[in-house]
Amino acid sequence: MLIQLDNVTFGYDGVPVLRNVCFALNENERVGFIGGNGEGKTTLIKLALGQLSPDEGSVFVKNSARIGYLEQSGGFESALTVYEAMKEVFAQDIELIEALRETERRMAGADEKELHALSSKCDSLNARIAARDSYNFDVRIRTVLNGMGFDKVYEQKISTMSGGEKTRLKLCRLLLEEPDLLILDEPTNHLDVKTLFWLEDYLSAYKGSLFIVSHDRYFLDRLTSRTLELERGEVTAYKGNYSKYKVLKAERVLNMQREYEKQQEEIAHLQDYVDRNLVRATTAKSAQSRVKQLQKMERLEKPLPPPKPPRFCFSYSEQPYERVLAAEGFDLKAEDKVLLHNASFTLMRGEKCALTGDNGTGKSTLLKFFLSRNPQVKLGKFVKIAYYDQENADLDPEENVLSAFWGKNSLLSQTDARKILAQSGLGADDVQKKVKELSGGLRAKLELSLLQAKRGNVLFLDEPTNHLDLPAREALEEALTAFDGTLLFVSHDRRFIEAVATKIALIENRSLSVFDGNYLQFLEQRKLAEKQTAPPARKAEAEKGQNGGFRSKEERAREAQKRNRTKEIETRLADVERKTEELNALIAENAADYKKVAELNGQLNALRAEEDLLYAEYETLI
Repeated sequence: MLIQLDNVTFGYDGVPVLRNVCFALNENERVGFIGGNGEGKTTLIKLALGQLSPDEGSVFVKNSARIGYLEQSGGFESALTVYEAMKEVFAQDIELIEALRETERRMAGADEKELHALSSKCDSLNARIAARDSYNFDVRIRTVLNGMGFDKVYEQKISTMSGGEKTRLKLCRLLLEEPDLLILDEPTNHLDVKTLFWLEDYLSAYKGSLFIVSHDRYFLDRLTSRTLELERGEVTAYKGNYSKYKVLKAERVLNMQREYEKQQEEIAHLQDYVDRNLVRATTAKSAQSRVKQLQKMERLEKPLPPPKPPRFCFSYSEQPYERVLAAEGFDLKAEDKVLLHNASFTLMRGEKCALTGDNGTGKSTLLKFFLSRNPQVKLGKFVKIAYYDQENADLDPEENVLSAFWGKNSLLSQTDARKILAQSGLGADDVQKKVKELSGGLRAKLELSLLQAKRGNVLFLDEPTNHLDLPAREALEEALTAFDGTLLFVSHDRRFIEAVATKIALIENRSLSVFDGNYLQFLEQRKLAEKQTAPPARKAEAEKGQNGGFRSKEERAREAQKRNRTKEIETRLADVERKTEELNALIAENAADYKKVAELNGQLNALRAEEDLLYAEYETLI
């Protein structure tokens, strides 16, 4: 056991944040930690690390445990270059190698007596170097830096880098230090999709324990085997990753409601018997036994319903013409850097296009170019664009929330303005706060409220899920999937892209390419393209059969059938997963309606059965 919290209670200025929290983190465990914006996840981490002291309860940390902590906005500060800063991690390895070389130099001129002692020291140093794998420190540094997107900036001074880059470097440093427990608070922020896949692969093989706070559902599903949820100040543990947690929580909520209602029926039945029989001489004794039974009964508290997720709804009053946007043969620059050369792009009515590419390739810049009045950008008739800016540049930090919203939508009544804000997750207390006092998640919800009020038939969204908690992300997905207008959006949230996009635009090597299809199909095509462009030696190796010879035409045909079937199963599994999440959400919402829940559970069981069969077949194909 690395960390244990026993009945920990904590609050700020008398306002409770955490109540009677109990959980343990064990060695070699992978835990996901989730909860709504402002629930107290960071506070709990600081309690576990000893940065805060509990009001009640105790925190135990194993004495020898090495803990690494990536704060959500905690960058790495140093006057060194990128490579020099990472090399510091291996100071002991470098000392061992230098000590070995010095010992070998001394052996060259030593007499027989001294030679024996130096030889023993040499053997000891070699054993320590082998145990630590010291000679590979450069390979390890380059592996992590390249994977995290720093392959071209080894010699750049860290002090000249952006906040996001410094946070990524802090993560690089932690990965190289290899602590026993790695606590990661939103590690996927500032990462593009390519880097996300690399980090998942790297952490999958990580030898220590992981405690991950993240809103990235793919990331949690891939890496965690237990989920802790912080809700209303209490922590509940669930076995399994995020997708499994969704199922188990819905079942738990339903069971708690059933147990409470069953007990209430029993109480009512006993009380009715007492009321009817206590005054009768013949039945008074049996009625008294019922009274004692009621007095001894441990009453269950009425379960509170899960907090309602926000609700978003995007609508418009006028349809645009079929061709919404067209730009031909344009160049895109950021200062002196050429991002795109001779690019073309067309967006048709009803398309939902995800704009993807590595960090720094120009995705946000391209959105702003399409918003500009550049003559190369042609907008269709009746097009009304509403833009979501991830920087929230249109918000005045000193304004209060209600004024910030109502001032831009003065035709609405105050009641309607408050209603839209409340549906987006900004309650009565929030609307009186200044914008600068809001958390990142609440600012995002304010920006989404403004976006809804603009009633655009074309939505341009720049990282709309940044800072949103998981229920808000899923609510936004649902709203944008139901929206029958046109979308062009930038996002690093792969589950969000998968759920919403019907078309993928990729910026790569200063060119813009478009794929008509969903995200899973796009990834499959990318994998196929990478195989086709592989060096001849790798292609030949791929063509070899299990016996070392090249495959026959029949074998290649069977392989093609397997690939096609594998693709079909992956697509169907993604559909099943989405439908399962939808059903679990409906079960949670209708927990008190037994008939409705029974119907939904029947559908859920059918999906689970289909999922089991699909996975069984999938394992025979891969």
